[in-house]
Amino acid sequence: MFDDLKPHLVELRKRLAISVLSLIVMFFVMFYFHEIILNWIVTPLNEALVEVGKKSVLAADGMVTTSQVGGAFFVALKVSFFAAIVTALPIILSQIWLFVAPGLYANEKKMLIPFIVGGTIMFLIGILFAYYVVTPFGFNFLITFGSFKFTPLINIEDYVGFFTKIMFGFGLAFELPIFAYFLALLGLINDKQMAEFFKYAIVIIFIVAALLTPPDVLTQLLMAGPLIILYGFSILIVKMVNPAPKEEEDEDEDEEQPTTPEALENKSGQ
Repeated sequence: MFDDLKPHLVELRKRLAISVLSLIVMFFVMFYFHEIILNWIVTPLNEALVEVGKKSVLAADGMVTTSQVGGAFFVALKVSFFAAIVTALPIILSQIWLFVAPGLYANEKKMLIPFIVGGTIMFLIGILFAYYVVTPFGFNFLITFGSFKFTPLINIEDYVGFFTKIMFGFGLAFELPIFAYFLALLGLINDKQMAEFFKYAIVIIFIVAALLTPPDVLTQLLMAGPLIILYGFSILIVKMVNPAPKEEEDEDEDEEQPTTPEALENKSGQ
């Protein structure tokens, strides 16, 4: 049994090594530009502080601070790692595809480029949606709340961790159609299974939204709403790639037909 798994483990190690190496290379590249990236990250917070400062005297004195001796350095590391994951994403996705490619048909292997491009684009769309739509609402609400009693001194270490969590959460959430397509291509799911799971998916989506967004209803809805729409879009994609077999649909129709003697008698009378 181990001999059968050995080639797959060797291939997995190879793909992981390339992915990790790409992350390391991009980390050093992004570290060189960490100040530019950090300015981009802090911009929504500074704008929120300015906006709330127009309403509150205490908030007007608000600022971004650091409470650690090496805080600025560790923030630079976090920012560089965040940017490295985003920029190395095409390579990571290609390694995922190449790992499963030997089990695919020739026509399916041709989907490498669409998978990489689509996955990268959807991840970036998720990040941009969070940056330009979600964070302005979320940060304004969170800073406004209590700003008439306290001066908001935002710890940069905490903020960067909070910011990257939201960005990654939305980025991964927007990958849903891509991974649905991928699983459908492998024959692991079909549209009927996804449609039946929809009611449970809504509950899971709201739980994930509550965990990945600030503790207010507005930003949770801003994440849950697009995810529900993306889930519905994923069903359409799966239906085109791997539709449920006709037999299953016929069985469902048969189950819906009346089976009691009274119902059958009424049906025959009609």
